[in-house]
Amino acid sequence: MKLKSFIPDKLILMMLGAVVLASLLPVHGQAAVVFSGVTDLAIGLLFFLHGAKLSTKEVFAGLIHWRLHLLIFSVTFVVFPLLGLALKPLLVPMVGNELYIGILYLCALPATVQSAIALTSMAGGNIPAAVCSAATSSLIGIFLTPFIVMLLIGGQAQSIDPADAISGIVVKLLLPFIAGQIARIWIGAWVTRNKAWLKNVDQSSILLVVYGAFSHAVTEGLWTRLPLLDIAGLIVACLLLLGIVLLLTNVVAKAFGFPLEDRITIVFAASKKSLATGVPMAQVLFAGSASMGTLILPLMLFHQIQLMVCTVLAQRYAAMPRETQLAAQS
Repeated sequence: MKLKSFIPDKLILMMLGAVVLASLLPVHGQAAVVFSGVTDLAIGLLFFLHGAKLSTKEVFAGLIHWRLHLLIFSVTFVVFPLLGLALKPLLVPMVGNELYIGILYLCALPATVQSAIALTSMAGGNIPAAVCSAATSSLIGIFLTPFIVMLLIGGQAQSIDPADAISGIVVKLLLPFIAGQIARIWIGAWVTRNKAWLKNVDQSSILLVVYGAFSHAVTEGLWTRLPLLDIAGLIVACLLLLGIVLLLTNVVAKAFGFPLEDRITIVFAASKKSLATGVPMAQVLFAGSASMGTLILPLMLFHQIQLMVCTVLAQRYAAMPRETQLAAQS
C-alpha cells in the first residue's frame, strides 16, 4: 500500500491554503462585492470549458449500457440523498445542524469525472462506461442537483430562494455550458490539446469560491461557532457515508449479475461526489449566505476521503490474481 494514497492531493492542499488565508485576511466590504463579481465570471468560464470538453456523441454512444448507468444514477441522485436523510438522527448529534446541511448538499451532487475514470482504469474496470457515466452525471447534475437541494434543505437554508436559485443556475451555469457545447465545433480540438493547463482554470475558479465563501463565513464568526468536536464528527460521518455506499454498490451490482469490470465501474462512479461542480454551484445556490463556508466543508473533506479510500480499493482490485478475478465474476 503506497503512502502516496494517503497524502492530500494538490487541490485540497491549495483549498486548505485558501481557508487559512481567508481566516487571516478575509475579503470584506466593497472589495467582497467586486470579488464576488470576479468569481461569477470565473464560474461562467469554468462551465463554458466543461461544455467544450464534453463530447455529446460519446455520452449518447455510451447510453446503450443503460442498466449500468441507471444503477449509477440511482445511487448518485436517489440513494445518496435518501441516505443523508435516513442518517439524520445519527449525524446531527455528531456534526451539528450547519454541517449536517452541508452533508445533505454533498448528497445531492453529481459524480466526479476525472477521479472516477482514473480509479476505474487503475482497478481494471469498464473505462468507456465510466467515461460515459461520469460525463452524463455532470450534465444531468446541472439540471437535477438544484431541485434535489431545494427538496432536501430548502426549508432549512433561508438563503435559498427557488426563483433566484433556478435563474442563477440557468444564467451562470447552464447557458455557459450550452455555449461551450456549441463552441466545441470550433474549439473542441484546441481544448483537448490544452486540457492539461486548462485544468488550472477549473482549480482557480474553485479556489476563488472557497476563499470568498470562507472570508464571508469568518467575518460572520465561523470559527467561534464551529466546535472542533463537530469537525472530528464530520470525518467519521464522511467515512460512514462513503463506506455504506461502497458496500451497497458492490452488493447490488453483484446481485444484478454485472460482470466484475462493470461492478468496478459502478462502485467507483456511483460513490464519488464532484468538488469541481459542487463548489461553484454552492456559490450560485447559497449566494450571500454566511454559512456557505460550513456548507462546502463536508464536500471538501469527503472529496479527500473518497480519493484516499478508493485509491487503496482500486489498488486491491488491480492486485487481485487472475484466478481470483475469474472467481469473482461468478
